Amino acid sequence: MDLKVLFVVFGTVFLAELGDKTQLATVLFASKPSVSLVTVFIGASLALILSSAIAVAAGSVISHYVDPRYLSYIAGAGFIIIGIWTIVAAG
Repeated sequence: MDLKVLFVVFGTVFLAELGDKTQLATVLFASKPSVSLVTVFIGASLALILSSAIAVAAGSVISHYVDPRYLSYIAGAGFIIIGIWTIVAAG
């Protein structure tokens, strides 16, 4: 196991998830007094694991057809477009 890759992926995903709509939805579920916090934690964890598994599988398949460097460019452009859209929509 490449620990450098592990820490880079962990740090990137952790920072990306902070304050996003998924975390906010989890906060809302956990704020209900009648809900088990363990159940909310397990449900949110399983959802993140499944969505990550889908992303890893998709990345593996796509990388056979598209150079990973171009995938990085596409992902970067996507983040910039989403950022601009968010700023415009807020104004």
